[in-house]
Amino acid sequence: MENNYKSGFATLIGRPNVGKSTLMNQLIGMKIAITSNKPQTTRNRIQTVYTGEEGQIIFLDTPGIHKAKNKLGEYMVTVAERTLSEVDVILWLVEPTTFIGAGERHIAEQLKKVSTPVVLVINKIDTVKKEEILTFIAAYKDVCEFADIVPVAAINGENTETLLEVIFKHLPKGPQYYDADTVTDQPERQIVAELIREKALRRLDDEIPHGIAVAIEQMKPRRHGHIIDIDATIVCERDSHKGIVIGKQGSMLKAIGTDARIEIENLLDTKVNLKLWVKVKKDWRDSDFLMKNYGYHLKL
Repeated sequence: MENNYKSGFATLIGRPNVGKSTLMNQLIGMKIAITSNKPQTTRNRIQTVYTGEEGQIIFLDTPGIHKAKNKLGEYMVTVAERTLSEVDVILWLVEPTTFIGAGERHIAEQLKKVSTPVVLVINKIDTVKKEEILTFIAAYKDVCEFADIVPVAAINGENTETLLEVIFKHLPKGPQYYDADTVTDQPERQIVAELIREKALRRLDDEIPHGIAVAIEQMKPRRHGHIIDIDATIVCERDSHKGIVIGKQGSMLKAIGTDARIEIENLLDTKVNLKLWVKVKKDWRDSDFLMKNYGYHLKL
């Protein structure tokens, strides 16, 4: 391996719904993090790996930093803020605007506490005129001390090559941590659960998705034939929500299952027999025990 090979950790932070997961999926060329137009889609810290000739970047996609309303919210913010001092470079994603709101100012305050280099990534530049981009850069440049500012469009990959170059600029020389063909350290079961949750988020009304979790009860290949049986439970917080998740004569649950099965088959490259159930666990987002059960626990 060449002496100038670089490797290190980069975290993506930003308010909910600025496109962090979309950008990470775009950079590594594969869908690992779920995306939806609902805030707080990402709940755990997701680790993915980009390997190129110049080196290796391990990306941490964190939950959006926001004002927490329950234990799950507090957990998500802790996960996001803890990563700031653990990485080599921070990518702060913002939307193309000259208005800098309280959410952004809160993040800027967190960033001032760490010595990690911060790259401001202005996302969604495909939605504005090119000549406006300079005004957004001007609005942000004094909010925080930035090592670099890079405008991108995560949705179509515009300027993401430049962003990769900028990230490598801030990484130390180091070893290849993962094999070249590794794209994530997420267990398959976790990715499958997240894909089901993504499809539910996209199908359901705004007030329900925050209150759902997905638990994989079993996931095993059949002895003969290329097919995997997956049983999963969608957990919601209210009886009324259960009815909505199931839908009229099971129509909503069936639609979520069909959407999810197609993606899971693409991920696992095999046929999948997916069965979904719905359970009510009242106020699980405020229960340490239930949060841990559904995969949300801090590893100290």
